[in-house]
Amino acid sequence: MNPLSRTAFLSIFSIAAGGAALLLAASLVAQPSPSGETQKLTASAIQIERIDPPEDLLVPEAFRVSTYENVIREVTKTNKFQHLYRSGDRTAADVPDLVILHMIPHAFKEGSQKKREVTTVAGSTSIKMKVQFTSRDGKVLLEKDLEGKVRFFGENLRATYDIAKKVAAVVNDTF
Repeated sequence: MNPLSRTAFLSIFSIAAGGAALLLAASLVAQPSPSGETQKLTASAIQIERIDPPEDLLVPEAFRVSTYENVIREVTKTNKFQHLYRSGDRTAADVPDLVILHMIPHAFKEGSQKKREVTTVAGSTSIKMKVQFTSRDGKVLLEKDLEGKVRFFGENLRATYDIAKKVAAVVNDTF
């Protein structure tokens, strides 16, 4: 090996080693430490509010009601709360550590069950919504964007069941 190629090799090697060290350091910083895991929230009761889409988004009443009822059913199955209150329930006013669940849709696409069954690639139904858990005084405790879909087989309202399962998963992970 001549001196020029040795110098080039050492330069390239030192640059590559430095880059690898920077990547390793960045990955260690980006990972949360075991002691820095997200703290779980606690509450004895939850109140689930009805879905109220923005005026510029048309979500059929059947989808709103189905989503609301499916979310109530799936959150009840989690057994994370002693009491579950529906929207407008006045007995929830006496609960000191009440968490309120708000669901705000921001996208809706109603597909076609017939197209899904015939083509399996067209006709999907999807609903995207922001899920907010707030305290009684309106402080946002957690906010997530979720999407419910039905792509292949099933009725259009199956998308509401899909999103309800995802809300229940968030409840399981958070509380």
